[in-house]
Amino acid sequence: MRRHELTDEQWALVEPHLPRSTARTGRPESDRRTQLNGIFWILGTGAPWRDLPERFGPWQTVYDHFCKWRKRGIIARLVEILQVKLDEKGLIDWELWCVDGAVVRAARAAGGADKKVSPCTPTSLWTTRWAAAEAGLDRSSTLLLTVGELRWPSRSAPAKSASARLPKRSSSRRSRV
Repeated sequence: MRRHELTDEQWALVEPHLPRSTARTGRPESDRRTQLNGIFWILGTGAPWRDLPERFGPWQTVYDHFCKWRKRGIIARLVEILQVKLDEKGLIDWELWCVDGAVVRAARAAGGADKKVSPCTPTSLWTTRWAAAEAGLDRSSTLLLTVGELRWPSRSAPAKSASARLPKRSSSRRSRV
């Protein structure tokens, strides 16, 4: 038995809840236990999918099973079933909450570094006000906004204001005819 792999007892609890392949043609079904062990290896180590050891099969297959099972709610159902079993035995303290902050990455700017803003990003006050209005924010909140914090809702350029479309008056006097 290796790290991040299910024991026979654990597999007996989980196996009935994993779907079987219903395909009648094509490649033979991959071993569900190996696929689940591969998923646990990735989740336990935090390694990229491409670094999955070969003993679990192709990483693409394991990733595909993970995505399908997650979208169908199978993984959430497994967690729920296991939580119910642990709760029945009195092994879960529902008052205790733990968060592992070791895997939460801070933004570069949190450490004092400059924010990455493209030189092509407009940073004028008018643009900031337009972006705030497009985002549905109140006009009074625009003084607190920066361009790096706004998510652009569309790729369309901001329309010019009505005052910008008016012709400019020349300083010279016009002669009357």
